[in-house]
Amino acid sequence: MNITSRQLEIIESAGKILTVSGVSGLTIKNLAKEMNFSESAIYRHFPSKEKIIITMLNYLADSIDERLLKTLNNPDNTEGKFKSLFRSQINYFKNNPHFVVAVFSDGLLEESQQINETIKKLMETKIKHLMPIIIEGQKNGLFTNNVKSEELTNIVMGAFRMLLYKWKVENFKSDIMLHGENMVNSILSIIKVNPHQ
Repeated sequence: MNITSRQLEIIESAGKILTVSGVSGLTIKNLAKEMNFSESAIYRHFPSKEKIIITMLNYLADSIDERLLKTLNNPDNTEGKFKSLFRSQINYFKNNPHFVVAVFSDGLLEESQQINETIKKLMETKIKHLMPIIIEGQKNGLFTNNVKSEELTNIVMGAFRMLLYKWKVENFKSDIMLHGENMVNSILSIIKVNPHQ
Protein backbone atom coordinates (compact mmCIF):
# COMPACT_ATOMS: atom_id res chain seq x y z
CA MET A 1 0.00 0.00 0.00
CA ASN A 2 1.11 3.57 -0.63
CA ILE A 3 1.81 5.31 2.64
CA THR A 4 3.92 8.39 3.35
CA SER A 5 6.60 8.44 6.04
CA ARG A 6 4.46 10.91 8.01
CA GLN A 7 1.41 8.62 7.80
CA LEU A 8 3.58 5.74 9.03
CA GLU A 9 4.66 7.87 12.01
CA ILE A 10 1.02 8.60 12.77
CA ILE A 11 -0.14 4.96 12.63
CA GLU A 12 2.82 3.86 14.77
CA SER A 13 1.91 6.49 17.38
CA ALA A 14 -1.74 5.39 17.14
CA GLY A 15 -0.61 1.80 17.77
CA LYS A 16 1.27 2.89 20.90
CA ILE A 17 -1.79 4.70 22.24
CA LEU A 18 -4.06 1.74 21.44
CA THR A 19 -1.66 -0.64 23.19
CA VAL A 20 -1.52 1.48 26.35
CA SER A 21 -4.99 3.09 26.50
CA GLY A 22 -7.25 1.11 24.16
CA VAL A 23 -9.65 2.53 21.59
CA SER A 24 -11.14 5.04 24.02
CA GLY A 25 -7.67 6.57 24.51
CA LEU A 26 -7.09 6.96 20.79
CA THR A 27 -8.38 10.42 20.01
CA ILE A 28 -7.02 12.92 17.52
CA LYS A 29 -6.25 15.18 20.49
CA ASN A 30 -4.20 12.47 22.27
CA LEU A 31 -2.49 11.52 19.02
CA ALA A 32 -1.50 15.12 18.33
CA LYS A 33 -0.15 15.39 21.88
CA GLU A 34 1.83 12.13 21.54
CA MET A 35 3.43 13.41 18.33
CA ASN A 36 3.83 17.07 19.33
CA PHE A 37 1.62 17.98 16.37
CA SER A 38 -1.40 20.19 16.08
CA GLU A 39 -4.70 18.38 15.56
CA SER A 40 -5.03 20.07 12.17
CA ALA A 41 -1.67 18.53 11.17
CA ILE A 42 -3.09 15.05 11.85
CA TYR A 43 -6.19 15.85 9.79
CA ARG A 44 -3.97 16.85 6.85
CA HIS A 45 -2.89 13.20 6.65
CA PHE A 46 -6.03 11.38 7.79
CA PRO A 47 -9.68 12.50 7.68
CA SER A 48 -10.67 10.54 10.81
CA LYS A 49 -9.65 8.20 13.63
CA GLU A 50 -11.37 5.36 11.75
CA LYS A 51 -9.15 5.95 8.70
CA ILE A 52 -6.04 5.87 10.91
CA ILE A 53 -7.05 2.48 12.36
CA ILE A 54 -7.95 1.06 8.92
CA THR A 55 -4.63 2.25 7.48
CA MET A 56 -2.76 0.71 10.43
CA LEU A 57 -4.49 -2.67 9.94
CA ASN A 58 -3.95 -2.61 6.16
CA TYR A 59 -0.31 -1.66 6.62
CA LEU A 60 0.15 -4.56 9.03
CA ALA A 61 -1.58 -7.03 6.68
CA ASP A 62 0.54 -5.91 3.72
CA SER A 63 3.70 -5.99 5.80
CA ILE A 64 2.95 -9.55 7.01
CA ASP A 65 2.10 -10.66 3.47
CA GLU A 66 5.25 -9.23 1.92
CA ARG A 67 7.54 -10.49 4.69
CA LEU A 68 6.13 -14.02 4.77
CA LEU A 69 6.25 -14.34 0.98
CA LYS A 70 9.99 -13.66 1.21
CA THR A 71 10.47 -15.84 4.30
CA LEU A 72 8.65 -18.85 2.84
CA ASN A 73 10.04 -18.50 -0.68
CA ASN A 74 12.82 -21.01 -0.12
CA PRO A 75 13.21 -24.78 -0.58
CA ASP A 76 12.94 -25.46 3.16
CA ASN A 77 11.05 -28.57 4.32
CA THR A 78 7.58 -28.33 5.85
CA GLU A 79 8.78 -28.16 9.45
CA GLY A 80 11.37 -25.55 8.49
CA LYS A 81 8.68 -23.42 6.83
CA PHE A 82 6.47 -23.72 9.92
CA LYS A 83 9.29 -22.56 12.18
CA SER A 84 10.36 -19.78 9.79
CA LEU A 85 6.83 -18.38 9.61
CA PHE A 86 6.53 -18.00 13.37
CA ARG A 87 10.11 -16.80 13.88
CA SER A 88 9.48 -14.08 11.31
CA GLN A 89 6.20 -13.05 12.96
CA ILE A 90 7.62 -13.05 16.49
CA ASN A 91 10.69 -11.11 15.44
CA TYR A 92 8.48 -8.53 13.72
CA PHE A 93 6.36 -7.96 16.82
CA LYS A 94 9.46 -7.86 19.02
CA ASN A 95 10.65 -4.93 16.93
CA ASN A 96 7.15 -3.39 16.58
CA PRO A 97 5.31 -4.07 19.87
CA HIS A 98 2.98 -1.12 19.21
CA PHE A 99 1.27 -3.22 16.52
CA VAL A 100 0.52 -6.14 18.88
CA VAL A 101 -2.83 -4.51 19.69
CA ALA A 102 -4.00 -5.24 16.14
CA VAL A 103 -3.67 -8.98 16.82
CA PHE A 104 -6.31 -8.78 19.54
CA SER A 105 -8.50 -6.09 17.99
CA ASP A 106 -9.25 -4.87 21.53
CA GLY A 107 -12.37 -2.76 21.20
CA LEU A 108 -11.79 -2.26 17.48
CA LEU A 109 -14.59 -4.60 16.41
CA GLU A 110 -17.20 -2.29 17.88
CA GLU A 111 -15.90 0.74 16.01
CA SER A 112 -17.24 0.24 12.47
CA GLN A 113 -18.11 -2.32 9.81
CA GLN A 114 -15.19 -1.16 7.67
CA ILE A 115 -12.77 -1.79 10.55
CA ASN A 116 -14.33 -5.27 11.02
CA GLU A 117 -13.72 -6.04 7.34
CA THR A 118 -10.11 -4.84 7.62
CA ILE A 119 -9.53 -7.05 10.70
CA LYS A 120 -10.94 -9.96 8.69
CA LYS A 121 -8.47 -9.19 5.89
CA LEU A 122 -5.61 -9.21 8.42
CA MET A 123 -6.68 -12.66 9.73
CA GLU A 124 -7.06 -13.99 6.18
CA THR A 125 -3.52 -12.82 5.36
CA LYS A 126 -2.12 -14.90 8.23
CA ILE A 127 -4.24 -17.93 7.27
CA LYS A 128 -3.13 -17.61 3.63
CA HIS A 129 0.47 -18.35 4.65
CA LEU A 130 -0.10 -20.83 7.48
CA MET A 131 -2.75 -23.15 6.05
CA PRO A 132 -0.73 -24.31 2.99
CA ILE A 133 2.07 -25.38 5.37
CA ILE A 134 -0.44 -27.31 7.51
CA ILE A 135 -1.97 -28.94 4.39
CA GLU A 136 1.48 -29.82 3.03
CA GLY A 137 2.43 -31.36 6.39
CA GLN A 138 -0.76 -33.43 6.43
CA LYS A 139 -0.27 -34.60 2.84
CA ASN A 140 3.30 -35.72 3.42
CA GLY A 141 2.42 -37.50 6.68
CA LEU A 142 4.31 -35.11 8.95
CA PHE A 143 1.25 -33.59 10.66
CA THR A 144 -1.78 -35.40 12.05
CA ASN A 145 -4.81 -35.88 9.81
CA ASN A 146 -7.07 -36.44 12.84
CA VAL A 147 -7.95 -32.73 12.74
CA LYS A 148 -9.06 -30.83 9.61
CA SER A 149 -6.50 -28.40 8.23
CA GLU A 150 -8.81 -25.41 8.88
CA GLU A 151 -9.23 -26.38 12.54
CA LEU A 152 -5.53 -27.09 13.00
CA THR A 153 -4.75 -23.66 11.52
CA ASN A 154 -7.18 -22.01 13.96
CA ILE A 155 -5.66 -23.87 16.93
CA VAL A 156 -2.12 -22.87 15.95
CA MET A 157 -3.14 -19.24 15.38
CA GLY A 158 -4.87 -19.25 18.78
CA ALA A 159 -1.65 -20.40 20.48
CA PHE A 160 0.28 -17.61 18.77
CA ARG A 161 -2.32 -15.06 19.82
CA MET A 162 -2.11 -16.26 23.45
CA LEU A 163 1.69 -15.95 23.35
CA LEU A 164 1.44 -12.31 22.25
CA TYR A 165 -1.35 -11.61 24.74
CA LYS A 166 0.77 -12.83 27.67
CA TRP A 167 3.71 -10.78 26.39
CA LYS A 168 1.50 -7.67 26.22
CA VAL A 169 0.15 -8.26 29.77
CA GLU A 170 3.78 -8.48 30.97
CA ASN A 171 4.39 -5.06 29.36
CA PHE A 172 6.64 -6.66 26.73
CA LYS A 173 9.30 -7.41 29.36
CA SER A 174 9.61 -11.19 28.89
CA ASP A 175 11.81 -12.82 26.25
CA ILE A 176 9.31 -13.20 23.40
CA MET A 177 11.86 -14.93 21.14
CA LEU A 178 12.55 -17.64 23.73
CA HIS A 179 8.88 -18.12 24.60
CA GLY A 180 8.02 -18.13 20.90
CA GLU A 181 10.59 -20.84 20.16
CA ASN A 182 9.18 -22.93 23.04
CA MET A 183 5.64 -22.44 21.73
CA VAL A 184 6.56 -23.50 18.19
CA ASN A 185 8.38 -26.62 19.44
CA SER A 186 5.45 -27.50 21.72
CA ILE A 187 2.94 -27.14 18.87
CA LEU A 188 5.09 -29.30 16.62
CA SER A 189 5.34 -32.00 19.29
CA ILE A 190 1.53 -32.07 19.43
CA ILE A 191 0.67 -31.94 15.72
CA LYS A 192 3.49 -34.10 14.33
CA VAL A 193 2.75 -37.75 13.68
CA ASN A 194 4.76 -40.13 15.85
CA PRO A 195 6.50 -42.48 13.37
CA HIS A 196 6.63 -45.22 16.02
CA GLN A 197 2.87 -45.40 16.50
